[in-house]
Amino acid sequence: MGIQERKEREKEHRREEILDAAQAVFFGKGLAVATMDEIAETAELSKGTLYLYYKSKEDLYLAVMMRGMELMYEKFRNVLKEDESVPSNILRLADAYLDFYYEHRDYFRMMHYLQTPQFHKQVTEETKTSCNDLNQRIWDLVITLLKRGIEEGYLRPDLDPVAVSIILWSSATSLMSRADTQHDLWKERFHIDLNKMVRLSNKLLLEAIFTEKGKTELTAWTRT
Repeated sequence: MGIQERKEREKEHRREEILDAAQAVFFGKGLAVATMDEIAETAELSKGTLYLYYKSKEDLYLAVMMRGMELMYEKFRNVLKEDESVPSNILRLADAYLDFYYEHRDYFRMMHYLQTPQFHKQVTEETKTSCNDLNQRIWDLVITLLKRGIEEGYLRPDLDPVAVSIILWSSATSLMSRADTQHDLWKERFHIDLNKMVRLSNKLLLEAIFTEKGKTELTAWTRT
């Protein structure tokens, strides 16, 4: 191994150590309360060393969050089956998103900060570009599947697959976020299980976008 290669490996190893420490702090305290001093202490590094790798706390937060996005992307990619119909694959994606929510709740919570304009002002363009590229890969999986559904007659031809993707994602994410923070309240006050509501919402939305052919396939697949 050459000197340059060894240096690059050492640098990457140090970067992962910083991310591990930051992840532990962010998972425990969240972005607002966590400090770079705490992350440096957890990583057993100086704060100056942290800033050599990440320019701000928000930059580091986004880098940790991208770990979760990678897990989500791989989960989505792995559940898609080329030899199965579009309706079955859409259901697989819906279940995969729920699984991600249950298995990686901390990453799911971190993703809310993507919607905060002030957060983005503190992140470097390089990190934002990397995040946007990864985010686009996730969207492309869903949009490509919906386009195929329209072409094969499973989804209504008058629908925009990008718009449908946003609607499906927004509905599921909103309900899961509410379930994450208010599940007991809704259970006590209205006798509603918000986790079950996510599946009901998905069912109603899918019925609205499927053609009769799609609904037939959907019914057949859900009965198996």
